[in-house]
Amino acid sequence: MKNRLLLVAIFVSTLAIAASLLAGAQMLALPALVPTLLRWLAILLISAYGTSRRSLTSWIFVGLLAGAELGHDWPSVAVNLQLLGAIFLRLIKVIIAPLLFGVLVVGIAGHSDLKKVGRLGVKSLIYFEVVSTIAMLIGYAAIHLSRAGEGVHLPPSSAAQSLNVSPHTATQLITDIFPENIAKSVAEGQVLQIVVFSVLFAMALILVPETKRRPLIW
Repeated sequence: MKNRLLLVAIFVSTLAIAASLLAGAQMLALPALVPTLLRWLAILLISAYGTSRRSLTSWIFVGLLAGAELGHDWPSVAVNLQLLGAIFLRLIKVIIAPLLFGVLVVGIAGHSDLKKVGRLGVKSLIYFEVVSTIAMLIGYAAIHLSRAGEGVHLPPSSAAQSLNVSPHTATQLITDIFPENIAKSVAEGQVLQIVVFSVLFAMALILVPETKRRPLIW
């Protein structure tokens, strides 16, 4: 049943894309409402498939499609719905600190051997650096191939505005890694300071006897 629903969604999506392209190129005389209805029907079918799968990835994809389609068909309505987007972003930001703290503390304090944690940390750091480098290279290639933003002219007020940014010394950069107040770091969104605090807290928790440590990590 799920596979049939997916096949129907793909078929309707293909029809919607073909109808939109043909109508845009004036190769097929279709009412403007037909491609729009086909696109929304495809989104509804994909939503039904995502409901059957109960997958977060599917719902993210559905949200992207629905948002793009809403902005294309009714831009004024989409602008008025910015309130929902602002609320969603605030909810995402508010969960970052607890999620980081919980994952790091449980992941590190759950191992009694610090050597194993250290080796895992080194591997994770290498993996992070490699993946980040690949992502930067992909972004660098994409921006040069697509030339996004080329030809855009900023207003004179924005172009003339200077940024008063003072360079940080190496000592200050190292000092800023460590939080002076964890609540302040959470409020200001200082992710690196939250990570450092979580790692230090987890390492200290490992030194606590297991009977007292267990309620905090299980």
